[in-house]
Amino acid sequence: MKISIIVAVSENNVIGKDGAIPWHIPQDLKHFKDLTMGHHVIMGRKTHESIGKPLPGRTNIILSRDPIYKSEGVITVESIDKAISLARSQNDSEIFVIGGEEIFKLALPYADRIYLTNVHGKFGGDAFFPNLDPIKWQQISCEVHLRDQQNPYPFDFCTYEKKF
Repeated sequence: MKISIIVAVSENNVIGKDGAIPWHIPQDLKHFKDLTMGHHVIMGRKTHESIGKPLPGRTNIILSRDPIYKSEGVITVESIDKAISLARSQNDSEIFVIGGEEIFKLALPYADRIYLTNVHGKFGGDAFFPNLDPIKWQQISCEVHLRDQQNPYPFDFCTYEKKF
């Protein structure tokens, strides 16, 4: 089973501002949906609450320090270890960690792969993705996309795998 992180990051490492993504790129949203559909997605409570509902067609696992936190249509756990164990027990071929900042930091040591959308632009924000250590991570693909009528910023879909 692969443990993957999927994230969109600006040139200045921003991933969010005030509980939202500071850009709207429909092709990136489709890419996210295509990759994660049918799989387990792991996210923090704040990310779940910013989305406002469980992501359909996926098993939603929410990390919360609050042992009594409940939300309809999701499974709540208290640690990244429990989230990964739960997904592993369901024999999913790939699980996706989808945010936010703290959850990415917790998941990075466990991750085998990162699907990273590089958004070409600098944005204000209060949530950031850490720089990837080139000693630990190798880019295996990168697909360039120019700005167009639907997608207001140029972006790249890049995939990284952990070096073993």
